[in-house]
Amino acid sequence: MSTLKAVRGTRDLLPPETALWNRIEATARDVFARYNFGEIRTPVFEDTGLFARGVGEETDIVSKEMYTWEDRARAQSEKTQSLTLRPENTAGVVRAYIEHGLGESGLLQKLYYIGPQFRRERPQKGRYRQFSQIGAEVIGPPSAGSESPLRDAEVLEMLATLLDELGITGWTLELNSVGSAADRARYNEALRAALVPVVGQMCGDCQRRAVTNPLRVLDCKVPADQPIIETLPVIADSLDEASRAHFAAVTAALDAAGVPYTRNHRLVRGLDYYTRTTFEFTHGGLGAQNALLGGGRYDGLSEMLGGPRAPGIGFAIGEDRLVLTLLAALNEKSAAPQVLADAFIAPLGDKEKAEELIKLNAAALVLARELRHQGLWIELGEGSFRLKKSFEAADKTARQIVILGEDELQSGILTVKNFSTGVQTKVPRGELAVFLSQ
Repeated sequence: MSTLKAVRGTRDLLPPETALWNRIEATARDVFARYNFGEIRTPVFEDTGLFARGVGEETDIVSKEMYTWEDRARAQSEKTQSLTLRPENTAGVVRAYIEHGLGESGLLQKLYYIGPQFRRERPQKGRYRQFSQIGAEVIGPPSAGSESPLRDAEVLEMLATLLDELGITGWTLELNSVGSAADRARYNEALRAALVPVVGQMCGDCQRRAVTNPLRVLDCKVPADQPIIETLPVIADSLDEASRAHFAAVTAALDAAGVPYTRNHRLVRGLDYYTRTTFEFTHGGLGAQNALLGGGRYDGLSEMLGGPRAPGIGFAIGEDRLVLTLLAALNEKSAAPQVLADAFIAPLGDKEKAEELIKLNAAALVLARELRHQGLWIELGEGSFRLKKSFEAADKTARQIVILGEDELQSGILTVKNFSTGVQTKVPRGELAVFLSQ
């Protein structure tokens, strides 16, 4: 019988690497809370129509990468429903905003999420078929200020703060404006005309996109197509005065806050719902595919999904790629360092004396419970271990070892050895928690 393994494009996250993931998520939650964001949790699968309408039928995500299936009707009167594992979370958040009438409060909704997404794409470094994203959305009625360029700048400043607090340095913020729907329509026509004489020299995907959605040509990653793409018109030349003014206000706020950025005229992002401000944070530690996170404004998405007018802006961070970047920033070549417990409780008895062993193990559990209730991380040994085995196990899992034998149990004075200093100390039981936490 063959050994079962994780499906290609998925993976198991194990300790100690998960400790780094938890630290990233805890930092993100802390930063988001300071900016008054609340958490939203949406289903991992949705009606397929949500992504076809919201993300765009001509995007690679919808046309090639979604995990979709037909949900069989439970009764003859019910129709079969097409369901899809979510490939991204913005559409689901906006669907929830509409369904639960969040805009009726008249307030700006600031929502964040952390969870898995799914895309049927070729696995590569930092890209998996099941992957985790950290994202956030700011959405609400225009009367709440949701259209303001200040919202864009605040989100970008928050992301700069998050990366800095995670210890990631050397990031670059790339910024652009894709304008309004009317601007995009003008630009699409300009692109379509410019592509006519050159598209025959480009890849098959570009030839298809040149007809169905010329803006997607700018997403092409084929090296041979890049010199041609560099000659195409830039969207900045198609922006109306309102879009230019919006972008100028965003950059002015970033300048005032001291958040550095570069203008990337080719940055359009890969989803159809984006309007005006689009952005990516990139990092050299990721190689050629250097995008760390990205997002943008989506002022018409709510209407596309049948909801009220609710301008918004959001982003998504690929957590796998964030972990790779953090490891590179820390100059670490392998997995995250082991997170050690505060202490290892080592009950030491005579395994030939069953009653004594039972008593010591029970006392060790009581001691571990006391220390854990005082906030310490404790690993618990087993009374049948020899002294050498207890020390070997403790050295791998904890900063200190606490020896609990019959003498210590009677006297209430415990022996503690610190592995980093080698110092061994006698500590009264009542003072043990304070001593171990120092």
